[in-house]
Amino acid sequence: MDETAKPLRIPPEMATYADKHEIFDLMQFLMTSLTTDKPDDPIQYLIGLLKESSPDVPRVVLLGPPASGKKTMAKRLNEHTGAIHINASNLLKEDTDLTKQAQQYIETNQDIPCELWVKLIRQRLSKTDCFQRGWVLAGIPRTREEALCLQEAGVIPEHVVMLEAPDAVLIERSLGKRIDPVTGDIYHVTFIQPDSQEVESRLTGPEIHVMEEHTVSELLKYHRSVFLLQRTYQNCLKKINADQPDVDVFTQVLTHVMSRHHSAALHAPRVLLIGPPGSGKGQQARLIAEKYDLVNIHCGELLRAASADETSVGELIKPYLESGLQVPDNLVLQVLTDRLSKLDCTTRGWVLHSFPRDVEQAQKLRASNFIPSRVFFLEMTADVAMERIALRSVDPVTGERYHSVYKPPPSERVQARLRHKPKDSEGQLRIRLKDYWKSAPLLHEFYPDAVNVNAELPPHSIFELLESHVVRRLPRRLSVSGMIQNMS
Repeated sequence: MDETAKPLRIPPEMATYADKHEIFDLMQFLMTSLTTDKPDDPIQYLIGLLKESSPDVPRVVLLGPPASGKKTMAKRLNEHTGAIHINASNLLKEDTDLTKQAQQYIETNQDIPCELWVKLIRQRLSKTDCFQRGWVLAGIPRTREEALCLQEAGVIPEHVVMLEAPDAVLIERSLGKRIDPVTGDIYHVTFIQPDSQEVESRLTGPEIHVMEEHTVSELLKYHRSVFLLQRTYQNCLKKINADQPDVDVFTQVLTHVMSRHHSAALHAPRVLLIGPPGSGKGQQARLIAEKYDLVNIHCGELLRAASADETSVGELIKPYLESGLQVPDNLVLQVLTDRLSKLDCTTRGWVLHSFPRDVEQAQKLRASNFIPSRVFFLEMTADVAMERIALRSVDPVTGERYHSVYKPPPSERVQARLRHKPKDSEGQLRIRLKDYWKSAPLLHEFYPDAVNVNAELPPHSIFELLESHVVRRLPRRLSVSGMIQNMS
C-alpha cells in the first residue's frame, strides 16, 4: 500500500485476512494473557502461548444445585467439544503437593481454604491439555469469594451456565441417583437406566434418609450463595431450566457454549443480499446502510452512473444499457471492484445487491478478493413476486411509485399517467424469476454459511432478522477432526 498515493486505496485482502483469522481477537487474547500471568520473559511466553493455546477453545463454568445434572452436562461437553471436564473430585485425585495439603483439611473435617482451591485449579488449568482443548469447571466456584479469587488469579470463563430446577425435583432425583463404581457414570432408577444387566447389578446408592438430609443441606448452602454468583458472572451467564429431558438441556447448553460474545474489533461488515425480483433487496439494503452507515451498492445503479461518466469504461457500458442487453461480466467487475476498493467501503463496510446473479459471477467476485462476511438469501414464491412487481407503476411527473393493491394512486388523473417498466411485465418477470431459480441452488452451494430469510414477512420483521445476523458474530464451528486430534 503506497501511503503517498491519492486517493488512498486499502487492499481488500487486508480486511478479509484480518476477519478470516480474527487478528484483533488474537491480539486481545495475547495481551489479556500477558497482563494476567505477568511472565518474566514476555516474548517466550507469547511464543509458547501461540503454540499451545487458542483464543477460541471453550472456557466454561457450569453451575447449579445438587442433582441438577452438572456432571452429565460437563461429560457431554467433553464428548462434543473435547474440553477437559474438571470438578472437585478429579482435582483432588491429582498426585501433587497441593492435593496432599487439601487432603489434610478434608481428613480433619475442615473446609479447604479459598487460596488453596485456586492454586489447585490454576495448577490443573496450566496443563497442556487445557490450553489446547479448553476446560469445563463443573460445580466450581461454589461461592462469590471463590469466584473473585479465581478472577484475581486470571481464571476467567468465557461462558457460564447455571442449571435451575425446583427443589422438589432435585430431591427426587437425588433419592433415585445410582453410581457405577467402576466407571463413575451416574444413573437414575427412573430417568436414566443402564443398558446392561451387568452394570445395573453393580450400581450403588446411599441410604434414602441420609441422602435426603444431605441434599437438603447442600440445597440450603447453594441458595445462600447463588445470588452473589449470578451477580459475579452476570455478563456471561445463561440460566437453563434443568427440569426437562437431558437432550433438550444439553442442546441449550451447547448452543450457549458455542456462541461468541460481541467483539471489540473494528467492524466493517461486508453484506451480500441475494434474492428473486420483488424480494425487497433494495429496501433492506437501504435500511441496513442507513442504520450502520454502510455503503449501499446497487450494481445496476453503479453501471448507469458509470455509463453517464465520460470515461472509457462508461463508453463501453453505454451501448449495452441503451439496447437492454446484459453488460459483460468483465466490465461489471471492473466498475464494481473499483467502487468496493474506495476508502469508504474499506473503512465503513458495504451492502451489495443485484450482483452476483449466478455462481460464475460469484467466483469472479471472490477471485477479486471481495468476499462478503454475511450472505442472505431473501426467499419468496413466484406468486408473491408477481403480485409485488407486475402491479407496480411509476408516475413520470413526480417519480412516485404506486402499487395497485398496496399503494393505489390518489386520483384518476394520476392513474391515467402512470407508466409500467417493460421489465416489470408479466412475461419479462417470469423469465427473470426462471433465471434466478436456475442459479439459486449453485449460489447456495457457493455460500454454505448464508442465512435464508423469508422475504414474504413484513419489511420491519425482515430487517430485524438481517440486523441480528449482521451484528451478531457467527457461532464456533465444531470440528470433529480437530477435536479427535486434540483428544489424541
